[in-house]
Amino acid sequence: MTRNHTMMQFFEWHVPADGSHWKRLKELAPELKKKGFDAVWIPPVTKGQSDQDTGYGVYDLYDLGEFDQKGTVRTKYGTKEELLEAIKACQDNEICVYADLVMNHKAGADEKELFKVVQVNDQNRNEVISEPFDIEGWTKFTFPGRGDKYSAFKWDFGHFNGTDYDAKEDKTGIFRILGENKSWNDNVDDEFGNYDYLMFANIDYSHPGVRKEMINWGKWLVDTLQCDGYRLDAIKHINHDFIREFASEMIKERGENFYIVGEFWNPEVAACREFLDNVDYKIDLFDVALHYKLHAASQAGKDFDLTTVFEDTLVQTHPLHAVTFVDNHDSQPNESLESWIEDWFKQSAYALILLRKDGYPCVFYGDYFGIGGEAPAEGKAAAIDPLLYARQHKAYGEQEDYFDHPNTIGWVRRGDAEIERSGCAVVISNGDDGEKRMFVGEERAGQVWLDMTGTREDEITIGEDGFAGFPVNGGSVSVWAQPDES
Repeated sequence: MTRNHTMMQFFEWHVPADGSHWKRLKELAPELKKKGFDAVWIPPVTKGQSDQDTGYGVYDLYDLGEFDQKGTVRTKYGTKEELLEAIKACQDNEICVYADLVMNHKAGADEKELFKVVQVNDQNRNEVISEPFDIEGWTKFTFPGRGDKYSAFKWDFGHFNGTDYDAKEDKTGIFRILGENKSWNDNVDDEFGNYDYLMFANIDYSHPGVRKEMINWGKWLVDTLQCDGYRLDAIKHINHDFIREFASEMIKERGENFYIVGEFWNPEVAACREFLDNVDYKIDLFDVALHYKLHAASQAGKDFDLTTVFEDTLVQTHPLHAVTFVDNHDSQPNESLESWIEDWFKQSAYALILLRKDGYPCVFYGDYFGIGGEAPAEGKAAAIDPLLYARQHKAYGEQEDYFDHPNTIGWVRRGDAEIERSGCAVVISNGDDGEKRMFVGEERAGQVWLDMTGTREDEITIGEDGFAGFPVNGGSVSVWAQPDES
């Protein structure tokens, strides 16, 4: 039978900007496979504003670390050649590679242009707060280091509908560009009245030339990288009609198995459902609602009712379209969506995404290997590895929940006959020491089960009736299973 799938987000915000990240991935590929990962989501591969840019300040979509532009040939992560070698190493180890696409905006323009705008209210982008006036905006992209190689398309202010800096007056704000058929795109998130504009020069997806160029680029990129899927950045700011069209075209180009997940950062499940409806369920979404539940649980301690942890989450309502995660590069300390799950609850949070039947779990590089920056944190591979092992070898079969106490919850996976010694019992406490009496099957009578996390040293013998009492330490998780013969 098919083993469980597990993804790693293979970067955090502060990975060293030394150009060695693609080399690191190439070297680690065999180890990642051994640990239980069969997919990696890699950071943006395209040239940013400098060799320090994380890739989200995207400059040239066709420069993968090949051309001398913005003072560098390589990107923050390495050269194009090193990128292709890393992807091949992953695929040689049966690890799928999903590339991060930044399609909302462009940054680091080559030239300024003079054009008309109106300024809008930051808090309500539909409210105009000025008369039309001229600004000098950084909106002309000519790519002098690349020329016309791969694409002759050059960007100017007509391809954008907003920007945030007037060089003429040295003034910042949100400026909506004026012109024929120019407005914010309607099919976007309605936060701030209309959340089409996020940052830099905002790409206008009502422009037919832009749509054509971006779809051509998406096909060129997947053909160049030979990757297995895409992660789409900031899609609540992009016209959902374009996202549907883009996803359809990529799947048509690469086949039904081409995988796409989108970052739709909205914790409201109704909004996520509406988005999935609008894109015909061609992509999955990250379960932002669950992330915030895990964050709230880590903040509240025993005051959080664990029986409610999956209520109003995407994995509960749309299990086949939910990518579950604990933290990511935006939620880590000092970043734009900071909501870091506290250390005491981190292992429990990973158990909640890795050991259940629903969702496609994504482990964060920063949790596994550690994060840098002004609020560094050590990696927690020692806490996550046993859960990855249990996911790979134990967490199969029918699932039965014992969500009957606000501070101690558990569930059982009954196992699958095709995977020897599979099956497990998971218990989580956010309060005092606890125990959960759960049924694992009469056929298991007399089996001795151990805690795979190593937190408890007990040996639990399954009773004649198929039940056992499975203990857990306070503020902890235990994963009980029949040990492997070795």
